[in-house]
Amino acid sequence: EVQLVESGGGLVQAGGSLRLSCAASGFPFDDYVIGWFRQAPGKEREGVSCIRISDRTTYYRASMKGRFTISSDNAKNTVYLQMNSLKPEDTAVYYCAADKFCRLYPGDYVGMLYWGKGTLVTVSS
Repeated sequence: EVQLVESGGGLVQAGGSLRLSCAASGFPFDDYVIGWFRQAPGKEREGVSCIRISDRTTYYRASMKGRFTISSDNAKNTVYLQMNSLKPEDTAVYYCAADKFCRLYPGDYVGMLYWGKGTLVTVSS
């Protein structure tokens, strides 16, 4: 059974940091791209970042680069998203997803093959 389980969300003040984790199982982890996506209330889901597990190549949505860092621990089948200098507009449910490709363009997220259930990040001002 394919599983993607996110953790690490919570309430943080503006300017603070959080590290999200995505634990994957049930599929050949090394053959996939793992992406982080987020959905704020009333908004469409959007891509944040991806990592190609085989060689750890990373991709970022332009507006996220610099504050967010994606990484992986291949021995643990886990992908992380380090989020720094958080802003209230970063408040959203953050999802991890798996596919053969990185899909960060608007609307492209629908092509991701497997999804986790999400973890809520709330940034207070």
